Amino acid sequence: MAAKKKRRVSIKLDMTPMVDIAFLLLIFYMATTSFKPPEARAVTLPESHSQIELPDKDVINITVSNLDSMYVDYTSVAEVNIDGKFVSMSVRNVSTCQTAYEVIEKILRARAKNLKALVVIKADKDASFGTMKKIMKEMQANNLARFLIITENEVESEASAAAGE
Repeated sequence: MAAKKKRRVSIKLDMTPMVDIAFLLLIFYMATTSFKPPEARAVTLPESHSQIELPDKDVINITVSNLDSMYVDYTSVAEVNIDGKFVSMSVRNVSTCQTAYEVIEKILRARAKNLKALVVIKADKDASFGTMKKIMKEMQANNLARFLIITENEVESEASAAAGE
């Protein structure tokens, strides 16, 4: 006598819990990601071959626009009293400066609060040379000889130009 074949019972998987977990993880990563803070002024950077990575913190940004407007932007830590407890908070400081002397004054104040802060200059490629010369001369007079000038990488600019066509 032949053995009877057992009927197969189909298995049904419910995907709802897995989709819920995926969305919860997505929301968690979106909420905890720190995005790049907005710039004081958007500038078109000149091109170069340099490929040095900038640190995410301890940076003093000097922005020079195409109209020779100057901005100093840095983040400092402030102690705030909340319900009797002192809490450290990051405070973003953006200042508009009229002269190179004001720029150096703001940098020196920021450096007094954070000695390891790196000075970074972002100048528009259409900014006048005289403005940059004045800033660098004032920095040299105040013994601020270590700074970076930010440029756009040529490879990135060629790729973005090709994508825009």
